[in-house]
Amino acid sequence: MMRGMDTLSHFKKAPAVIDLPISGMTCAACAARIEKTLNRLPEVKAAVNFATEKAHVEYPAGRITPADLINAIRKAGYGAQEPVAGGDAARKAERLAAYQRDLRLFTISAVLTLPFFALMLYMLTGAHHAAWLPPLAQLLIATPVQFWIGGRFYVGAYHALRGGGANMDVLIALGTSMAYFYSAVVVLAGLDGHLYFEAAVSIITLVFLGKLLESRARARASAAIEELIRLQPKTARIERNADIVEIPVADMRVGDVFVVRPGEAVPVDGKVIDGSSSVDEAMLTGESLPVAKTAGSAVYAATINAQGLLRCAATGVGADTALAGIIRLVEEAQGSKAPIQRLADVIAGVFVPVVVGIALLTFIGWWWFGGDFTTAMVNAVAVLVIACPCALGLATPTAIMVGSGAGARAGVLIKNAEALEHAGHIDTLVVDKTGTLTQGKPAVTDILPGEGSSEMELLRVAAALEAGSEHPLARAILDHARDHGIPLPPVQDFAAVTGRGVRALLDGAVALLGSPRLLGEAGLAVDTQQVMQLQDQGKTVIGVAHGKRVLGLIAIADPLRPTSVAAVAALQALGIKVIMLTGDNRRTAERIAIEAGVSTFEAELLPQDKAQRIAVLKAEGHVVGMIGDGVNDAPALAAAQVSFAIGAGSDVAIHAADVTLMRSDLLSAVDAVALSRATFRKIKQNLFFAFIYNVLGIPLAAAGLLNPVIAGAAMAMSSVSVVSNSLLLKRWKSVMNAER
Repeated sequence: MMRGMDTLSHFKKAPAVIDLPISGMTCAACAARIEKTLNRLPEVKAAVNFATEKAHVEYPAGRITPADLINAIRKAGYGAQEPVAGGDAARKAERLAAYQRDLRLFTISAVLTLPFFALMLYMLTGAHHAAWLPPLAQLLIATPVQFWIGGRFYVGAYHALRGGGANMDVLIALGTSMAYFYSAVVVLAGLDGHLYFEAAVSIITLVFLGKLLESRARARASAAIEELIRLQPKTARIERNADIVEIPVADMRVGDVFVVRPGEAVPVDGKVIDGSSSVDEAMLTGESLPVAKTAGSAVYAATINAQGLLRCAATGVGADTALAGIIRLVEEAQGSKAPIQRLADVIAGVFVPVVVGIALLTFIGWWWFGGDFTTAMVNAVAVLVIACPCALGLATPTAIMVGSGAGARAGVLIKNAEALEHAGHIDTLVVDKTGTLTQGKPAVTDILPGEGSSEMELLRVAAALEAGSEHPLARAILDHARDHGIPLPPVQDFAAVTGRGVRALLDGAVALLGSPRLLGEAGLAVDTQQVMQLQDQGKTVIGVAHGKRVLGLIAIADPLRPTSVAAVAALQALGIKVIMLTGDNRRTAERIAIEAGVSTFEAELLPQDKAQRIAVLKAEGHVVGMIGDGVNDAPALAAAQVSFAIGAGSDVAIHAADVTLMRSDLLSAVDAVALSRATFRKIKQNLFFAFIYNVLGIPLAAAGLLNPVIAGAAMAMSSVSVVSNSLLLKRWKSVMNAER
């Protein structure tokens, strides 16, 4: 018994996951500090995103609670709260109120700073400033700016230092305090010395301006989520007691029957009961052409009914709609970290202490060798003010936010930042055939009964064996049987023969359906010449047997997608080698490969064979992507460095994949690669700007070549420039739309 308990103790529960909204962060060093604090807790894995102001935390449920996480964050000097329903809207309202409050404070600060700007201009004429703005007046004007407007920097610095870290607030508070208190001593003690009130108040005002501009830019960067949320209809027209009543969408339940009039948005996911129309699904898939809808068709929340009245039954409401799923994926992607961000995180974590050290050395060096305390202080202040880790912290997440939002609008849903980064590095893309290169809507083209059998018997057995399967070939057989009114007898002891077909008991005898090879392995002979003739036409051939009799062959054709040839050519133009791996027979595979322009392919592979081929490619040093749509593609999708699932594919394939292509088109994979490369060009540009800014700015300040006021303005604009550069990704255009 004890041994059994010991064995069970080795199995750990899956960690709980929570996204905590964070408040009080002012720069990337703050995010690094919170992340470090959380990761010190036992079995906690946390990633803090400065741009989204959230901490994504995995923690052992039962041992640690969300309250423990929040307390740890608060002890580090920051605020946190558990996510609640409608919390994002409340946080947006809070941020808007805070922005408006800060705007008022900035206006006051700017008004109080104007005399000092005028003073600096007056001093350029060579006149003595005291005659125009007496020292005592400067002190009185500068004091509210330093301690009221700039009070947040002192509070932020206190919390950071109390938590054992340092952030941008420490730099600003230290730098402006040196300038203010030096000047205050000169005024109050009646000493003869230059005053630097203008440096202190100008730095605070300019940094405040930079924060306001940064907040606006960050709000624009996160607009993708808000745009998706705004698409959700607020009300729906449903049938109640033979009447049509309008109710809030939040009150709808699965099974409710609702109607959608022309021009209205579909309120929830559903299935059409009556009516026909065309629906604009561009918001969901990026597809520009309306999609025809008739009885039995699926409709999705927030898509637009173009014409005709549709009567539908709700199949997914609330968090279970396709749109809600997209919003969750985009939020997860925007909150995740790309591997390239690790360098910036490491630097941000040690940045402030290093800068304080450089400022101290600057002060000592100038005072020791120059003998001028004032000059030493001014240059040290310039070093403190010019340095800012914000640009480093925003370089990656803002680009990820804008890039993932652009992908969602184009029907490319990226699960995390790591997948977005790796997609641009792919040099080999492995593709499945059915449903990927082909339309995934095969149809029965030939029914060839064997001796002593009939088309009716052949279809009856085949459809019975395929009942319940979601494979496109199975659906083709079932649709054909249904169109001919053939009843489906029950089967027993059903078993799938991986990569070959299926086996079951039917009417007391073993029935087989699958590749001619499956029947051959069972000792049943098929007409090989007939099989080869059909395969030469690019058709998939399925054999059916019952007992010791071969009932015949069924041929199914699945034509290429109209865009597959262009997609393969576009991928090759991007330097990506396309390889087709399929479980279909070699002749059919060869025909499809030639039509699509794929030069390398392998056929008659089992699911594990595909995964092994990908492992070999990775071992050879290739960065491999895999795109598929079926359950049998899941092992290969999991083996690839980046996996793409066709949106119309199976749930297993979609869950196993890193990227979901909502358009169910290979051209969307081209979009994913192009978007990844565009996004990481922006990230590299941002990191370059952030690094070069500090690499050049700090030495210039230490050398006495940078006025503290100019340094403050440059620091304030550094973050704005990085976020603005990321926003240029909104201009990215889908390759698929260009093809149209």
